[in-house]
Amino acid sequence: MFGLSELAVILVVVIVLIGIRKLPELTRSAGRASRIFKSEARAVQEQDSHHPADGSGRVVSGTVVDRDEASPRS
Repeated sequence: MFGLSELAVILVVVIVLIGIRKLPELTRSAGRASRIFKSEARAVQEQDSHHPADGSGRVVSGTVVDRDEASPRS
């Protein structure tokens, strides 16, 4: 009968033989994902460098309304 180590070797060989057809597709996908991740990380770094860390560079336009002066909703 087979031991645990022999079964592990057989399993690895089967995975390699079955997965070898998919290997080029997997490496292409990993490369694309890596490029996307790097570009997004670069974009976040550029965005952070343009805005101060304390949030004071953030401008929100609008009208200030005092709650006491606002008309109640019906």
